[in-house]
Amino acid sequence: ANEAAIKLARKHSLKKHGEGRAEIITAEHSFHGRSLGTLAATAKYHRQDHFAPLAPGFVHVPWDDVPALEAAITDHTCAILLEPVQGEGGVHVPSPDYLKQVRGLCDQYELLLILDEVQTGMGRTGKWFGYEHFGIEPDIMTLAKALGSGMPIGACLATDEVASAFEPGDHATTFGGNYLACAAGLATIEAMEQGDVLANATARGEQLDAGLQALAGKHEAVSNVRGLGLLRAFDIAGDVAGAVQSACFKRRLIVIALGTYGIRLAPPLIVSEADVAEALAILDESLASVLT
Repeated sequence: ANEAAIKLARKHSLKKHGEGRAEIITAEHSFHGRSLGTLAATAKYHRQDHFAPLAPGFVHVPWDDVPALEAAITDHTCAILLEPVQGEGGVHVPSPDYLKQVRGLCDQYELLLILDEVQTGMGRTGKWFGYEHFGIEPDIMTLAKALGSGMPIGACLATDEVASAFEPGDHATTFGGNYLACAAGLATIEAMEQGDVLANATARGEQLDAGLQALAGKHEAVSNVRGLGLLRAFDIAGDVAGAVQSACFKRRLIVIALGTYGIRLAPPLIVSEADVAEALAILDESLASVLT
């Protein structure tokens, strides 16, 4: 999906501005994929050195820093690629006006805004797409993962004007648009609508946030509780994230260690109130076992 977005942005720029505008700005701590193009788009990924030389044409700037982003814009820039909330990088929620200001810069300098919604899309943050929290719309948006409820699928969406830059043969993939994957995508959307999944993600996200804030008050080592909807994280002092993850695993709770410094939680969007309460109790027990 992100490879398609990168190609579309460059093709659109070529048709609109001519040659010379192909660079894409991305943010530090981002994660956009493991193919050669998206690996280069990803900033500071620890496996990049294994696959050098990386594809050229990407510039990385600090996350949530509008002046740094504007300073990086040149006559060679064609697009800005961001996650509405950084997922793999540590669940970093931007300042309330950050994406609005980025949208404004894109309009001012005639750049495309690409939003990578692979992790934040399809209800993860309590809305269909993460960008809806920030009052903007992208020119190009990518989806995958949750779109097929486990069935491999990816999608690149764009405005009519931008999408028109692609011509037959510009982009394709062997299994793209296959009937089984697309049926899974349609079934996912239908199930989410009928099951009121967005409301559940919002409510359970608020419950999870309140519980994590309580844990931060109870355990001195826990801090910086953050996130949106059912994408949450917190930091732990003492470089013990791996030990906390292992303690949770032993108690049948799946969490994700953020290096050595934190824990990320991304429960199913259909998680129940009782499930969240049980998870918080296991987290409390796991933290106590590691920190004491």
